[in-house]
Amino acid sequence: MPSVYIDNKEYTFEGKVRALQFMIDNGLELPYFCYHPALSVPTNCRMCLVEMGTPKMNPQTKEVEKDDKGNPIILWGPKPVTACNLDLTPGMHIKTHRSSAVIEKAQKGVLEFILINHPLDCPICDQAGECPLQINTYKYGPEGSRFELEKVHKPKRVKLGKNVMFDAERCINCTRCVRFTKEISGSEQLTVIERGDHNYISTAPGKTFDDPYSMNTIDICPVGALTSTDFRFKARVWEMNSSPSICTGCAKGCNINVWVRNNQILRLTPRENLQVNQYWMCDEGRLDYVKYDFNRVSGAYIKGHNATFEQAYKEIQQLLAQGDTLFVGSAYASLESNFALKKLAQFYNVHSIFYVPNIQQGWGDNLLRKDDRTPNANGVKLLDFTETTIEKLQELIQSNIYRTLYILEDDNTLQKLVPYLNNIQVVTHSYWNIESFIPHITLPAATHLESNSTYINIDNIAQLTQPAKRIKQMDTETLMYMAKGRIDKAGTQFDKWYEDKFVYDVLPSWRMISAIANFGYTTHKAIFELMKQEIEPLQHIQLKELKQNSVAMKSFVDWN
Repeated sequence: MPSVYIDNKEYTFEGKVRALQFMIDNGLELPYFCYHPALSVPTNCRMCLVEMGTPKMNPQTKEVEKDDKGNPIILWGPKPVTACNLDLTPGMHIKTHRSSAVIEKAQKGVLEFILINHPLDCPICDQAGECPLQINTYKYGPEGSRFELEKVHKPKRVKLGKNVMFDAERCINCTRCVRFTKEISGSEQLTVIERGDHNYISTAPGKTFDDPYSMNTIDICPVGALTSTDFRFKARVWEMNSSPSICTGCAKGCNINVWVRNNQILRLTPRENLQVNQYWMCDEGRLDYVKYDFNRVSGAYIKGHNATFEQAYKEIQQLLAQGDTLFVGSAYASLESNFALKKLAQFYNVHSIFYVPNIQQGWGDNLLRKDDRTPNANGVKLLDFTETTIEKLQELIQSNIYRTLYILEDDNTLQKLVPYLNNIQVVTHSYWNIESFIPHITLPAATHLESNSTYINIDNIAQLTQPAKRIKQMDTETLMYMAKGRIDKAGTQFDKWYEDKFVYDVLPSWRMISAIANFGYTTHKAIFELMKQEIEPLQHIQLKELKQNSVAMKSFVDWN
C-alpha cells in the first residue's frame, strides 16, 4: 500500500482518500468547520489548512531524488492548502499545526477573522459545551481580539420553521445547512442571501423551513446559529447524560443518542451508523421523546386498582389456566418480549400468536422514513407470528371462543378493540393509559429506553439497545449498562434537585412473562442466550462484546 507522511510519521492508505478524512479516520486532530463527510466540499472556512509537499522526481530516471543524508527531497507548496479537498498521493508529506509554525499562525488568523463579527454570547448560547467554534477557539485561536469597532448586526431569533430557530449573527457561512437541504433531503429550502460580511442563510421570501429532516441542520451547524425551538434553554449539555439507542418511530430503526437529565428525556439526536441511517434522523422521530415521560403506567393494576406484581401474576395464572386465550404480540415490542410471549402461549398449548401491522401509506420517503410505523415487524415475522387485521381480531373476539385476550405492548390495537371486549378478560402490558377502558390486569412495560432489548429493522438488521433511564426495580445488570451524568450518578431522594416523578415502577415485558410462567430467566443475558439457541440468525451477536464497548453498545447482523 502507498505511504503518506503526516508530521514526519508514516501512514499507509488505500484508494482515493482526502487528507482531512484520512486524519479523522486515524485519530489525528485537525480543526475544521465546513467539512462534513456526507456533504460536498466547498472549502469555505479555511480552517483545515496544512502544508503539503511531494518528493522531487528525477525527470530522466523517474526516481525520487535524495539529499546528502539519504532523505528524499520534498518540494513544498508555496502556501498552505486545505486538507478537506486534498487527495493523498504516494509519498506525499503533510505538516499540520503540530509541526508547522506557519499553519499554527494561519489557524489563529482564520479564527480571529471568523470571530470579528461573532457575538460573545457563549454563556447564553444553547450550543455551549458542544460547539466546535468554542472548542477550536480555545485550542487553536488567538488569546484575545484586536477588533475594536462595532460588530455587524444581523437578524436574530428568526423562526425559519416550526422546529428551527436562527441567529444570523452567529452564522459563519459554512453552508453545511444549505448543502444538506440540497444534497441530502432534497428540499433546497435554504440558501445564502446578501453579500460580504452581511450575508447569512435564509428561506425564500414567504416560505417556511418545513423540511421533514430540518432539525439535522441543527446537528451539523458548527456554531449556535441554528437551534431547536423544542430544546432551547431546557438544559446544558454537561447537565445531561447520553446513551446510545434506536428510534422506534418506524421500521428503519435510526441510531440515536438519548439525552437524559434527572431521569427525564430532554432530546433525541441522531448517532452515526453508516449501515442504517448514516448521520441523520427525521424530525418526527426526534420529537417522539415526550411519550416516554408522560401518561405512563407505573405499577401493576387489577381492575383499575393498584396491586403488587405478585398479585397480578397470580391473577394472570388463574385466567390462563382456564384456557381459551387469544394471544396478540406486538411489532412495537422487543424481540425478547415477543419471544417470551411465544413461550408463554406454548406453555398453555397455544401455538398461534397474532400481530397487527401498522402501515401508514405515504408517510415514508426515499431517505429514511418508512411507511411501516412499527420498529420490529421483522422480529415478529422471525418468530412466525400470524399477521392479521383489526377486523379479524374483532371477529375472533365476537365469536365468543375466547375467555381472555392477552395483548402485548400494542395500545394502538387495543384501543380499536375496546368496543368489542365486553365479555372477555384483558391482560395487557401497556405503555400508556387508554381512556374510558380498564383492563382486567395491566402490567407496566418498560420501554426500550429502560431495558436491554433487540429490534430487527426493515433491512433485517438486528440492533441491541441499552437502558438510558432508571426504573424503580433496578437490577445490577441494567445498572451496569446505564450511562450516568453528573446529576444522575449519585442522586438520592434527599438531594434538593432530585425528583422521582420520572422514575417509573416498570419492568421489561419478558421479565414479567417469565415470572408468570416461572421460566426462571431474570436477566437479559439469560433470555438472550435462550433466543440464540432457537433463532439461528442471532447466533452471531455476542453480548460480551457489547459490554466491553461502553460507548456504542450495539451489534448488527444481516442475514439477507
